[in-house]
Amino acid sequence: MQKVIVLDFGSQYTQLIARKIREVGVYSEIRPFNTSLARIKAEKPAAIVLSGGPQSVYEKNAPLPSPEIFELGVPILGICYGLQLMGYLLGGKVVPSKHREYGFANLKVLKRTGLLAGIKDRGQVWMSHGDKLERVPPGFVITGCTSNTKVAATENRARRFYGVQFHPEVIHTHDGKKILANFLFKLAGLKSDWSMTSFIKRKTEDIRARVGDKKVICGLSGGVDSLVTALIVHKAVGKNLTCVFVDNGLLRKEEFKRLMERFKNKLSLNVVGVDASERFLRALKGITSPERKRKIIGREFIGIFDEAARKIGRVDFLAQGTIYPDVIESNPVKGPSSTIKSHHNVGGLPKGLRFKLIEPLRELFKDEVRRLALELGADREFVLQHPFPGPGLAVRTLGEVTRESLNILREADDIVIQEVKRAGIYTKLWQAFGVLLPVRSVGVMGDQRTYQQVIVVRLVQSTDGMTANWYPATPALLAKISTRIVNEVDGVNRVVYDITTKPPGTIEWE
Repeated sequence: MQKVIVLDFGSQYTQLIARKIREVGVYSEIRPFNTSLARIKAEKPAAIVLSGGPQSVYEKNAPLPSPEIFELGVPILGICYGLQLMGYLLGGKVVPSKHREYGFANLKVLKRTGLLAGIKDRGQVWMSHGDKLERVPPGFVITGCTSNTKVAATENRARRFYGVQFHPEVIHTHDGKKILANFLFKLAGLKSDWSMTSFIKRKTEDIRARVGDKKVICGLSGGVDSLVTALIVHKAVGKNLTCVFVDNGLLRKEEFKRLMERFKNKLSLNVVGVDASERFLRALKGITSPERKRKIIGREFIGIFDEAARKIGRVDFLAQGTIYPDVIESNPVKGPSSTIKSHHNVGGLPKGLRFKLIEPLRELFKDEVRRLALELGADREFVLQHPFPGPGLAVRTLGEVTRESLNILREADDIVIQEVKRAGIYTKLWQAFGVLLPVRSVGVMGDQRTYQQVIVVRLVQSTDGMTANWYPATPALLAKISTRIVNEVDGVNRVVYDITTKPPGTIEWE
């Protein structure tokens, strides 16, 4: 299978580049900008993409790749910073722009036979840059421009080097996917051979070869990610997989019972149920830091899996539903980007972990995981459920996690989901949930003063969880949710609506 390597120079859109390439049927992986030339050669990429980034190529300590990547004979596409980088390293001139360009622009197509074949003239593109390529390197021709950018697209067909100053990977660039497809298929000569079916086949073979006749334990959280992990591993090793579903006391209303029945009866998985709600509450007592919550929850999960494994016999492998956004937000391993938050199954794992990890979804985005779930036979209703964090309601109960706070949040959250479904917008949303704040406010109920807690309602839309917009819910829906929560949930006298996008906020509050 052919592979495209995306070298990450710190752009917030790097993950979108990889996703868009996969969407058109080509497998792609992200690597740090400073990946060694030997490593790149060993991976035998069919093409390379240089991502955008926040820095200037002429700055001290600017992220630069090995210049020898341009001697590999591999087609290369530079995007934004990647275009400037290509120009800078190959003899062009990059300068600060007098007019920084952020947002929409119209692309004038100067040459239609290459990268911009079939692209509408004066079509909308998305710019985000403060520098510009003032002079293209020898052998390059300018094939597109905007009113503020002379070199919006450039090509060296002889060496198969191409660059665009705008971002074809974002939805704001109307023909962006077409431009990427032109590079991959018309110019680089790749074939569309990446699909969920091919992924399942490759991962199954890899897991089977790695595990052999040894045993695997898999923790089910109740979400799609861990279920898909279990289904792939089960396909690979069959009866040598034991799933453990832990009731950590942090699940939604009546979720443990409902999901145990689904796992056993509908999906025929070998599942062991463990009631550990008291254990998790003891461990979280007095803890208010979200990072500590996640690490404690991760540690407790591992302890339970370890105990379950000893009962099963010797277990060598632990399968986890880690997906790509978890990795990006927990640890800047792909490029010069910041840690946002530790995920309990990434940053929360103990250093002395005795299991070898199996993480078949580690390089997949959420939308890909959902497609994969359908391929593996999971029912559509379950697959399209909203993401639920591994640490559960612990990261939606701000401050200390107690049985009382969990009960309040559980009831309020259930009302949010009920009303969202009644309004017919559940499938339009990425997530809908409640958050319990560690503050109290004055209210009036039955002519008496109250001093009770606050529930935040959070409704967001997204495609991959990396960015998100708050949903413009109708006043009628918000009024219904608020009225029901205040009337039906003891201990709450105020409901507020979160209208923060991601970025600058995250979808979850912790």
